[in-house]
Amino acid sequence: MDMFINLIIQIISGAIGGNLAGLSKQGMGSGLNTVIGGVGGLVLGQILTAVTGMPAGGAMDVAAVGSNIVGGGVGGLVLTFVIGWIKNKMAAK
Repeated sequence: MDMFINLIIQIISGAIGGNLAGLSKQGMGSGLNTVIGGVGGLVLGQILTAVTGMPAGGAMDVAAVGSNIVGGGVGGLVLTFVIGWIKNKMAAK
């Protein structure tokens, strides 16, 4: 059950990060920003969990939740920003 909660935290944090990235010129609309941010949050959150050695279904302590929030938020922000930047560069041609 803890692993499921970790995934939900990563997806929600990524969606928030994606919407923050969407506030820039790289925005693609709130729905697409949310979806791409959720995917980015999930991917980077899982990578961060593997790199830091935190157990995937580990205890819900402050370090694990903080790691999930930061990893998910940053992952969502970066992926949304990069995809928006690529989209804008392709549209400019």
